[in-house]
Amino acid sequence: MTGGDVSGLTLEEKASLTSGGDFWNTTPVERAGIPSIRVADGPHGLRKQRGGGDHLGIGESVPATCFPPAAGLSSSWDAELVERVGRALGVEASIEQVGVLLGPGVNIKRSPLCGRNFEYWSEDPVVSGVLGAALVRGIQSQGVGASLKHFAANNQEHDRMRVSADVDPRPLREIYLRGFQRVVEEAQPWTVMCAYNRINGVYASEDPWLLTDVLRGEWGFAGLVVSDWGAVDDRVTGLPAGLDLEMPSSQGRTDAQLVAAVRAGELDEERLDIAAGRVIDLVRKVQAGAGRAAGPLDVDAHHALAREAAGRSIVLLKNEGGILPLAKDGKLAVIGAFAEQARYQGAGSSMISPTRLDAALDGIRALATGEVAYAAGFGLGADVPADETARLRQEAVDAASAADVAVVFLGLPARLESEGYDREGIDLPQEQLAVLDAVLEANPNVVVVLSNGSVVALPFADRVPAIVEGWLLGQAGGGATADVLFGDVDPSGRLTETIPLRLADTPAHLDYPGEFGHVRYAEGLFVGYRWYDARDLEVAYPFGHGLSYTTFRYGGATAMVGPGGDVEVRVTVTNTGPRDGREVVQVYTALPGSGVQRPARELKAFAAVPLAAGETREVVLTVRRSDLAYWDRRVDRWIVEGGLYRIDVAASSRDIRSSASVDIEGDDVTMPLTRDSSLAEVMAHPVAGPVVKAAMAQMMGGMEDHLQAILPEGVPVEKMMGSMPIGRVTMMADGVTPEMIDGLIAMANAPS
Repeated sequence: MTGGDVSGLTLEEKASLTSGGDFWNTTPVERAGIPSIRVADGPHGLRKQRGGGDHLGIGESVPATCFPPAAGLSSSWDAELVERVGRALGVEASIEQVGVLLGPGVNIKRSPLCGRNFEYWSEDPVVSGVLGAALVRGIQSQGVGASLKHFAANNQEHDRMRVSADVDPRPLREIYLRGFQRVVEEAQPWTVMCAYNRINGVYASEDPWLLTDVLRGEWGFAGLVVSDWGAVDDRVTGLPAGLDLEMPSSQGRTDAQLVAAVRAGELDEERLDIAAGRVIDLVRKVQAGAGRAAGPLDVDAHHALAREAAGRSIVLLKNEGGILPLAKDGKLAVIGAFAEQARYQGAGSSMISPTRLDAALDGIRALATGEVAYAAGFGLGADVPADETARLRQEAVDAASAADVAVVFLGLPARLESEGYDREGIDLPQEQLAVLDAVLEANPNVVVVLSNGSVVALPFADRVPAIVEGWLLGQAGGGATADVLFGDVDPSGRLTETIPLRLADTPAHLDYPGEFGHVRYAEGLFVGYRWYDARDLEVAYPFGHGLSYTTFRYGGATAMVGPGGDVEVRVTVTNTGPRDGREVVQVYTALPGSGVQRPARELKAFAAVPLAAGETREVVLTVRRSDLAYWDRRVDRWIVEGGLYRIDVAASSRDIRSSASVDIEGDDVTMPLTRDSSLAEVMAHPVAGPVVKAAMAQMMGGMEDHLQAILPEGVPVEKMMGSMPIGRVTMMADGVTPEMIDGLIAMANAPS
């Protein structure tokens, strides 16, 4: 039996194929030559568990390279680097005979409180889509399937297995689905994993609109839809909706439900055939790719790639007075338990058993030629005795007092952010802030290095000379941090999520995490920087921000529409500093005077550009026409609005370096008129408009004296009446009959 042929299988065998054989393996049908295949968690490393399985990272797993999680890697803004990491992940999966790696996750960072934000790329769908597609390409280049997750609107951990994400059509399409769409259309992942939650009241695992109409019908997805582990509420409903494979095993319980439903005429057997055929297709893909990467694993090479990726993930937020890079022969105090006990990944299903682990303290000492003192400063446990806290703080003060520069490592202990539950706030632990205050009193030359999976408040930002956002950097993050601190690597990371001043400023603050099983996405389109920029809110550091040890100058930008409708943007960028570096060039668009609600600007393209000291390079970026479209709920499709677009070339969402304008031809959208159409809509209609305007002019002429008596001078009567449905004009204007209105509507709607 080959391909998706199910003709030789019994009903029971077909049903068994569509559920797991155990926690990590699909069900085989050995007599038909259909083996089981192994899947394993990702997405920033291979988590192949030994023996049994769990999805919380509890059980032991084989050693694998832990690359920077997406919260860090995304800050590189570099699809080529991400694809190389993906290839390495594919190699490790292939060596371990894993057929599908469960990742990447491209869910939008709606709120900084989401406990799983460390696994996700960005608050922006273009960043998420471009980098997610790159990781998929890399993984699948090694004959291993990727699993795009968690589809869709899975933006919180609180009540994640039941909550309904109640999202309006425009933000659902333009923000929460757009990244998924890009990955599917550009990279064709072998599998897509449906989410736990409901979307507008319907479980993702049972939603035919999501899993079939959109995913397959609109986007052309050709692979298999697998459930998140335990996400299936009703398998008989889910399978015909487009859910092909339930994981993990239900011990045959739901297989029997499918068989019974087919025999009772409640489930069309053809739908079961389709799902089973897709499972067979996936098995054949895995078989064809098996063994493409031969072991043993080159641990050193992959660790080196992890170090490179970690160095590229670090964001230099502030560097006042050029305190960084550090002098290698200086006298340093390294303070903070994170320097010695690396916080390098998040908790839950993505926890990797690393092949090795670098601590920042060791990395600093390896590169420094001067004295390096260390003080833990604080404990990482939940309940550190008061006397121990005081002792640790005093040790930090003593070390800082004797040093030229104090490098203070702060961050979130693992217990404060994890899969399975959300964060309670964005503040760093109070005991850490107290240590920083004490150190600053002893020595103002302080560099703060952060370890966190999602943004934290920075109340000290105006009191320290330098801040380094280190995210979670994977197993080689310690050495990479030292590379950046000493200037062996130029910091080139840029923020893919805004750092707010306080939690109350964040877009979803009043509607997170919801109540009574529903969470309302009331901020609509205005997620992340779209919210802060539209409201002109002050932030700690804006989306796209990041400093370098060198400087960059932008030339004038140009923009032109190409033959296919995409916009080609060109700009020259010069490295004006003394060091080689890498600039992230960002392109935002806006349409002043748009007829629909829009953010002040939206990211549409970007490029990470390496530049040697003194080098000038012309950077060419493409803004896809499809990315200029908004979702028009009136016609239920993407529409590009015509007009003069502003193209902003920027170093962040609030650091515009050059702008250009380009005229975009719009899509034709003519809505049929009805009696409920407003006078303003009718007057804008190309056929009915002139007729109504002439009639109104005649009517106004006859009422001129009366209107002057009752209305202040200059009041626009047409504007005043613009929102009135045309069907009600008969009540307000003598001589206008319903038949006349209907005739006008028929004339307007007649085919041209």
